[in-house]
Amino acid sequence: MMYPHIPLYIDGEFIEKGGREEKEILNPFDNTILGTMTCVNKADLDNALESAERAFKTWKKTSPLIRSEILRKFAQLARERTEEIGRNITLDQGKPLREAIGEVTICSEHAEWHAEECRRIYGRVIPARSENVEQIVLREPIGVCLAFSPWNFPFNQAIRKVSAAIAAGCTMILKGSSDTPSAVLAIAQLFHDAGLPKGVLNIVWGNSDFISDYLIKSPIIKKISFTGSTPVGKKLAALASLHMKPSTMELGGHAPVIICEDANIQQAVDTLVGYKFRNAGQVCISPTRFYIHDSVYKTVVEKMAEKIKSIQVGNGLDAQSHMGPLAQEKRVIEMLKLVDDAKRKGATVNMGGISLEGKGNFFAPTLISDLTNEMNFMNDEPFGPIIGAMPFHDLEQVIVEANRLQFGLASYAFTTSSKNAHFISRELEAGMVSINHIGLAVAETPFGGIKDSGFGSEGGIETFDGYLTTKFITKLN
Repeated sequence: MMYPHIPLYIDGEFIEKGGREEKEILNPFDNTILGTMTCVNKADLDNALESAERAFKTWKKTSPLIRSEILRKFAQLARERTEEIGRNITLDQGKPLREAIGEVTICSEHAEWHAEECRRIYGRVIPARSENVEQIVLREPIGVCLAFSPWNFPFNQAIRKVSAAIAAGCTMILKGSSDTPSAVLAIAQLFHDAGLPKGVLNIVWGNSDFISDYLIKSPIIKKISFTGSTPVGKKLAALASLHMKPSTMELGGHAPVIICEDANIQQAVDTLVGYKFRNAGQVCISPTRFYIHDSVYKTVVEKMAEKIKSIQVGNGLDAQSHMGPLAQEKRVIEMLKLVDDAKRKGATVNMGGISLEGKGNFFAPTLISDLTNEMNFMNDEPFGPIIGAMPFHDLEQVIVEANRLQFGLASYAFTTSSKNAHFISRELEAGMVSINHIGLAVAETPFGGIKDSGFGSEGGIETFDGYLTTKFITKLN
């Protein structure tokens, strides 16, 4: 299948090779070469900085109605091109085609939501202590922003950042994942075709350390947004703070799931298993540590095993596949290490636990039960298709257990008791709590974590907080 060459996008131009370094892009289904991408050099980064700075001088004064119009046009074009964009995401990321198409469709909603909300970025008037004094608060775009988006949801994670920046009146330099670049290229093309002015959005590829170090240090960059692993996020946050630049960090998670004795068991199993193996478990908010009340523990484990048995793993382009390959070979190796460690320490592998035959990065949907805290799985984010189950008896104690780790992104609970639901929702240490369903990551709700899972939110009205500054003006008349 044809796969696009991945150019740079700087100052409204798609920049091809031109003697620059090239990087190969692999198909995780069979690890064959899909194509190549053009990597930036220092001159390209300087060009992107100058372009974004120049564009900001005009874009920050552009009417919210015009920003809104461009975002709406983006959404319209994205819906028209979902199949092509989704196919390319499946080719370089591996997820089933229906999931890839769904990712693009949902992201159209994000663009539309920001198109509406950017018309409602309000300041306020503060009553003064003297009648001849006027006091107002303005919310102004922060400036040129730098964003890094990950490989697991390459369209979704990038458009959250781009939409918020553009809607707020900022300009942006975005580095997408070099493993799954087609989605970010598609975003550049969509905005280009939607009439976004030159320099408002710039796309670069290449060595992450070089790009992040060079751009974060630049006085032109005023804000950083990163989605990815906790170790890398801490490194970038430290570098940003060294230069007094605010940042938004959406980092790792190891989401606990609490299934109470009064839960609707079948609903919980159907909901959680279906969501867990979405994108082969490569989801930062994926339910992972399953704490199940001991009175229903055996039943839940058996039902989950039966549900997992029906999951078909294969080529993401095959309509029969429920789960595709992992995006990278190293993810398979990490899954094997976690399973082997748990087995050595006494856990039971109920389903899966093995890599699958073939040239691609395939790992079987896996269920491990009877885990203990000494096992690596209960401490390290797996970021793959493994459920780990552990019994509990006392709700207060399991809350302590769920909060034990420094992760605090998403959490889940299933119970029919209003008292339990209230207690759990208040006591879980997480940026997001979902009870009796999966209700996270929609455009109108905030998405973000606490503790080592980061700070700041994307989505909801909170989405603009990182892209606006607050200016107080007091005037004696």
